[in-house]
Amino acid sequence: MGVQRVLVTGAAGAVGRELRPRLRRDGRVLRLMDLADQEPGDGVELVTGSVTDLAATTAACRDVDAVIHLGGLSREAAWADVLATNIDGTRTVLEAARCAGVPRVVLASSNHVAGFRTIREATGMPADSPPRPDTYYGVGKAAMEALGSLYHSRFGLDVVCVRIGFCFPRPVSVRTLAMWLSPDDCARLMEACLAAEHPGYRVVWGVSANTRRYLPLDAAEALGYRPQDDSEAYADAVRAAGDDDVPYVGGGFATAPLGEPN
Repeated sequence: MGVQRVLVTGAAGAVGRELRPRLRRDGRVLRLMDLADQEPGDGVELVTGSVTDLAATTAACRDVDAVIHLGGLSREAAWADVLATNIDGTRTVLEAARCAGVPRVVLASSNHVAGFRTIREATGMPADSPPRPDTYYGVGKAAMEALGSLYHSRFGLDVVCVRIGFCFPRPVSVRTLAMWLSPDDCARLMEACLAAEHPGYRVVWGVSANTRRYLPLDAAEALGYRPQDDSEAYADAVRAAGDDDVPYVGGGFATAPLGEPN
């Protein structure tokens, strides 16, 4: 798939900032959309707007080959905020893509869709396993995946949902050693999602090739993802940082107060 122009929503967020330099390619333009100010640069088009604004998002989708939807709340929040930003915002992005004729959307889902599964239950669990969300945030990501399925089935959009583990420059705890997605591997996975031929509707786990990984990568590898990083390189550094003993995929999200920012 010759992707020449990619719209990235939530481009000023933590993952968006990591992906911006890694997704730049000769002949490709990144159209970066966010409410926050962004730095200009070569090969980028900056758009100020909210994913809750259908007119603005439809305008941002014009003449793009694919959308990477990172926009929305990245932590637990009040139900009204999750509903407005993460659920209705996703519907807005998908509807804007449909109206603008964009053929492919990559949705940034989360491990918190399955956050109430125990680690034992989750070992080897397919990426498209039924949701067991741990928070309103996790429910919002489950709704994101359902909306992606709907827009594929109704309108033929290629939609890939990436259940991201933890995408930080480095692991922050012993628990995240299993679920770390390095920024470089995140870019590799997004490139695979953009390049795969007619993926239809897919759900994939987004983690690196970690020694301690328990989530399977077969669905992502079928798209062409080839992770190269392993969190074990940071194991000694994080071992002394302490960790929670919550036996769930979602860790502390599963025991934090529901609807309260964390």
